[in-house]
Amino acid sequence: MNAARFLVEGDAVSRSVALGLLLLSVASWVVIAWKLWLLQRAVADVARGTAAFWQARSLADARHAVAAFDRHALVTPFLAALAPLPATAGLAGAGDRAQRRTRVLRDALHAVLGRLQFGQVLLATVGAIAPFVGLLGTVWGIHHALVDIAGAGQITIERIAGPVGEALVMTAAGLAVAIPAVLAYNLFGRRITRIEAALEGFAQDLRDLPELPQG
Repeated sequence: MNAARFLVEGDAVSRSVALGLLLLSVASWVVIAWKLWLLQRAVADVARGTAAFWQARSLADARHAVAAFDRHALVTPFLAALAPLPATAGLAGAGDRAQRRTRVLRDALHAVLGRLQFGQVLLATVGAIAPFVGLLGTVWGIHHALVDIAGAGQITIERIAGPVGEALVMTAAGLAVAIPAVLAYNLFGRRITRIEAALEGFAQDLRDLPELPQG
């Protein structure tokens, strides 16, 4: 007796639970692989991009230098705040230069963070629900096994141990799906926090800059 037999002999509920866990696992691992690649590059790009900006001799040189390192456009959007801000009608143009520049920087920061945080909700959801999905499969499998054993008219430890043990595999499968998702969520959250702090500091420095020549 093994887990394969449990799935073959299981009913629609058991198979649906197993398929659900498989889909959750595949989705989380795709997100984990993508975010691991993205955030590793993002940490390096933000550090090199901001350093290149401050080492440039002019704003034009800074834009070219940042673009050379900013592979995912994480720093470049902030440079829009240094361009001449056009006059706008309504309340958007009522503030002074510093207020309008702050608004542009804030919008850029929110847009970049939204891209970096993409997939975090999926990882949190998988980490939260996968153990319960596995537990559902275990409870249903045990119920199904006990009904079959009771219908056979002979209940012994040996007849119970096999089916129940196979059903418990679903709980282990749920944990196997949830644990990597939770670990990745925490790891990526810390990296995103570090990138956010670096970008917030950069935005603060840009806000306080005087008007620069565009050439």
